[in-house]
Amino acid sequence: MKKIAVLGLGKVGDLAALLLHESGFSVTGFDLHAPRGSHPFDVESADVSDRQAMQEKFAQFDAVLSCLPYHLNIAVADAAHAAGIHYFDLTEDVPTTQHIIGLSETSKGLMAPQCGLAPGFVGIVGASLIGAFDNCRSVRMRVGALPQNPTGLMGYSFNWSPEGVVNEYLNDCEVIEDGERKWVSPMEWHETLYIDGVKLEAFTTSGGLGTMCDTYHGVVDNIDYKTMRYPGHMELMNFFFHELLLRERRELAGEILVHAKPPVDHDVVYVHVAAEGTIDDRLSRKEFVRAYRPIEIAGKERTAIAWTTAGSVVAVIEMVRHGLLPQSGFLKQEDIPLAAFLGTRTGAFYGQ
Repeated sequence: MKKIAVLGLGKVGDLAALLLHESGFSVTGFDLHAPRGSHPFDVESADVSDRQAMQEKFAQFDAVLSCLPYHLNIAVADAAHAAGIHYFDLTEDVPTTQHIIGLSETSKGLMAPQCGLAPGFVGIVGASLIGAFDNCRSVRMRVGALPQNPTGLMGYSFNWSPEGVVNEYLNDCEVIEDGERKWVSPMEWHETLYIDGVKLEAFTTSGGLGTMCDTYHGVVDNIDYKTMRYPGHMELMNFFFHELLLRERRELAGEILVHAKPPVDHDVVYVHVAAEGTIDDRLSRKEFVRAYRPIEIAGKERTAIAWTTAGSVVAVIEMVRHGLLPQSGFLKQEDIPLAAFLGTRTGAFYGQ
């Protein structure tokens, strides 16, 4: 795998393309409006919604990485499948992933959605903790992408896709509770936790578990994923979406929220994964807790949410190139060894 197309050159897509280029790939970035400025990789304007045109372009590549809004990924995955090349994306959308699982049954290349932060890196960590036990009774996964210096009652800024955030806040969430696989409502199961002395709240959101309920049903009795925010956020979002009925106007909801809380440069990504179980018949708890902040990459400071998302998928692509992961079929994030992930050029960022 040498030549890779990166679709969508926003902050995450542009950084992913740069990281791939620095890792030795031949990269071409595609966007509806090719961004200005110099790039060390090729950049082309393209209408990614034109499936036939993209399929023809994909014939020139070994793989495609979609950094597009989730609702565009099915068409891209279909085109990659038809071209017989590897496919990677960052989606948290469950129906999109189910469609890609279907494609993987006849794919010539690897179909690997959900390769971002959550789902993605958090699932790799969760699987690593589960594997440390003889018998694991629970794994709780929490991720929060937040401003370091919050203002206002909401305590938030939209450094991530507003479409993705709205989708996560409104779609039902899959969990395993007491051995039973079930769906629960988003923005519920409220809890309080602390990281580095910072008080945070966590609540259910959609998509963060990826395929872990498929993998661990009947193996781990309790699995859930929650988003972390500063205290008070969940109550305000429930008011916004349900009392004001913005759940019925998702696009408008995203526009309002970004207008009110635009992106910031100084953000932090909190990761809190905790598992409990037995080792040699003794009950134990293991945790992976990190606070990731902006770092300098290629002479420029990158936000925490940008590098933790872009870096995760690039590390996975590096592992595929080196033959450390399957070359066809469907890739589950929980099948990716954490040590090997951290051992890649890009995955090493997460071990700092």
